[in-house]
Amino acid sequence: MKNALDAFQERGFIEQVTDPDAVRTLLERPVTCYIGFDPTAKSLHLGSLVPIMSLAHMQRAGHRPIALVGGGTALVGDPSGKTEMRRIMSREEIEENAVGIKSQLSRFLDFSEGRAIMANNADWLVKLNYIDFLRDIGRHFSVNRMLAAESYRMRLETGLSFIEFNYMLLQSYDFLHLFRTYDSRLQMGGSDQWGNIVAGADLIRRVEGGNAYGITFPLITTASGTKMGKTHEGAVWLDPELTSPYDYYQYWMNQDDADVKRFLALFTFLPMNEVERLGSRKGADLRASKEVLAFEATKLCHGEEAAERARDASHRLFGGGASDADSVPTTGIDGEKLQEGVPAYILFEMSGLCKTRGEARRLITQGGGYVNNERLNAFDDRIDSLSLNGGSILLRAGKKRYVRVVPTPPDQAETG
Repeated sequence: MKNALDAFQERGFIEQVTDPDAVRTLLERPVTCYIGFDPTAKSLHLGSLVPIMSLAHMQRAGHRPIALVGGGTALVGDPSGKTEMRRIMSREEIEENAVGIKSQLSRFLDFSEGRAIMANNADWLVKLNYIDFLRDIGRHFSVNRMLAAESYRMRLETGLSFIEFNYMLLQSYDFLHLFRTYDSRLQMGGSDQWGNIVAGADLIRRVEGGNAYGITFPLITTASGTKMGKTHEGAVWLDPELTSPYDYYQYWMNQDDADVKRFLALFTFLPMNEVERLGSRKGADLRASKEVLAFEATKLCHGEEAAERARDASHRLFGGGASDADSVPTTGIDGEKLQEGVPAYILFEMSGLCKTRGEARRLITQGGGYVNNERLNAFDDRIDSLSLNGGSILLRAGKKRYVRVVPTPPDQAETG
């Protein structure tokens, strides 16, 4: 089996490695590795997908991954990559979010029989005695070296709180704790975590005389230069209640042609020779490769059945077919209002296809608004119950964004 480090390099996962030769040697036998996940929302989003996929690759290569939920560090706040201090969360919020995160990670990792471990650093951080922590851990850190770290230097310009200044010590202690408890010798994470990872490895060397290593991943941007996982509507979430499997599928279908090969390597488990074959296609054939990317990515996140429904819905919609595809996002509207008729631009805003009525007016005026696949002539065309087709109305913005509107009893309209 290929060394995991070589597989990472081949697929484009690597930004930095603390000691490439030593890490390659380390990974020639089963090891335990970990990545921390921030539980500040009930769902992870697409920005977490590279770390998740890296843990899954490690497990497939025979290693044991630890998914560390930062329940303790979230009580402090990570300054890395941030321009201002995060909102301090309650323990109850963090615990609730951690439950949702484990459910999502279970799609990618096998937690049965200790094959992967889910840990929460609140279990050891909240029990620390502050004076003992300063004496035993804090004495190993140089303030000058800490201030030289990119995450701190960025924040010094806007203001770095004392509570955030402790974050590097806490994350380093996590590495030490997992080294002691699980013999975890490898920490991985985003490029903004480099300083914290190196500090943790150094702490292990100083306190335990052990060797520990780090790998960081690059910030993934699209060919257009936008941050991976960001759309005009906001983040793309891994929770199907926040981003439907259909919308998740469409996100991958909408990627730039130039990104297809790279994203097939990063976000699927297809062999690299297949990635090369699919990524080298041109023109209309490349759309078939995008379908493979969308299907494989959606299957990993939401399961094969959901991926098949999303693919079928996409085929029907783009073929101008049925408007009752179950996978298309659905929103309810007061049936009495619909009976009276609602101006199109207001309905597009109410359905969530457009953020504002002004945006909806511009969209429709420029010819990008459709009802049941018929282009609207004016932004204030009234849409009423006569437009119902099979009990719903299909709205479309541009070429690829759909919402199905269904009438509901008064005061019971909701999105589903």
